Amino acid sequence: MPKPLDPLSSSPMFDLRGRQSVRATFKLSQKAIDAIGLVALHMGIKQKSLFDHIIEDTGALEDLVQTIRLPQFKKIPRRQKTFVMSRRTIDALSTISQTYDMPRDALVEYAVQKLESVIQNEKIRHTERKKLAAEVMAHFEKGEQVYRSVVNTLGKDDPFCRHLARGIHAARKTAEDLQEFLQKSQVLEDF
Repeated sequence: MPKPLDPLSSSPMFDLRGRQSVRATFKLSQKAIDAIGLVALHMGIKQKSLFDHIIEDTGALEDLVQTIRLPQFKKIPRRQKTFVMSRRTIDALSTISQTYDMPRDALVEYAVQKLESVIQNEKIRHTERKKLAAEVMAHFEKGEQVYRSVVNTLGKDDPFCRHLARGIHAARKTAEDLQEFLQKSQVLEDF
């Protein structure tokens, strides 16, 4: 006779409990802490979702355990940092930690190293973005020049100028947003 399903394990309430946010503190290298922030920023995702992605895959974590060299890990200068994670992610991390007698800090440190290829790709894209930004900004400046010329010809209160002004205002905002993004991205250059 088949074993009855556990009603709690398939209930929506159990699923929600797994998504519940909890705080967890780890001792990580500054490079790992920076990598987490960089990838979250550039992929436009929350750090919690990033942790879900890199840690909840227990198969990958089990493979990762084989690559961890504790004596080398213990030599890395680390500092405490608290992150928000889902309960499911913490549970997966704790299970692997206990099963393989491996510190959670080491598991997180080495799991974050998998992000380095993503960061290297972002670094390349950042270089391209900077090149393209100069071209885009020149285009915006040309639009500003055309607008000034139209205002000089028709006057600021002309309906044509008012419509054009809305477009110029949107372009200015876009230019500011692009500059702000590039400014935040400068940390990639030193990673």
